[in-house]
Amino acid sequence: MSEHIRYAVSEGVGRITLARPEKKNAIDAAMYAALADAIGSAGRDGTVRALLIDAEGGAFTAGNDLADFQRERPDWHDTPVSSFLGALSEAELPVVAAVDGIAIGIGTTMLLHCDLVVASTTARFQMPFIDLGLVPEAASSLLLPRLVGHQRAAALLLLGDSVDAPTLQGYGLIHSVVAPDDLHATALGLARRLAGKPPDAMRQSKRLLRRAPEPVADRLAAEGAVFAERLRSAEAKAAFDSFFARRAGGR
Repeated sequence: MSEHIRYAVSEGVGRITLARPEKKNAIDAAMYAALADAIGSAGRDGTVRALLIDAEGGAFTAGNDLADFQRERPDWHDTPVSSFLGALSEAELPVVAAVDGIAIGIGTTMLLHCDLVVASTTARFQMPFIDLGLVPEAASSLLLPRLVGHQRAAALLLLGDSVDAPTLQGYGLIHSVVAPDDLHATALGLARRLAGKPPDAMRQSKRLLRRAPEPVADRLAAEGAVFAERLRSAEAKAAFDSFFARRAGGR
């Protein structure tokens, strides 16, 4: 585990923190490997029901550590970067991100793989790949236009301008925008709410949300099959029993 990545579990939430404030949390290869390891550990830990990704020092991340990239010049396959993005994109646990300050490059594109994003009013987002002679990564060339439409995605990716949190909230990429002092409590509260829900139903629901676009009839059939299976599950029985007990008690 990199000294610049902290991982701790509390009340069902696995908290992953970028902790390199002197470099505005720029991510190097060792940090990417540690991020992938933390996500994998959380997925194997039956006590962890949700993930929270945050950062210290008033910046989410300045993006890739370019000096590190210049030294390594990695290919894509079997690299710490691809391991992290694979782990995040395939995570079965719900993922909440808390973003303060700058979120540059992968600091923004990784959010496309999170389920709920909370940002502070001081957060700024930018994807300057083209200005660096690069191209978008983290499947952002697919996911961003799918989520916000071609024109908005083109503006974000091709112009590479810095945008604020209310703008991305209006695009549907951010769940809520809060004051900096409220950021951690809000994000942690959401993570704890997710962690408190039936875990198998949560995993199945996330799999459905992540499915590729398909004809409506196919999605109806897929949902129906999982729904019928869930009706017979112990989680559903417990939830139904609790509901009827509350209603019988007048609550």
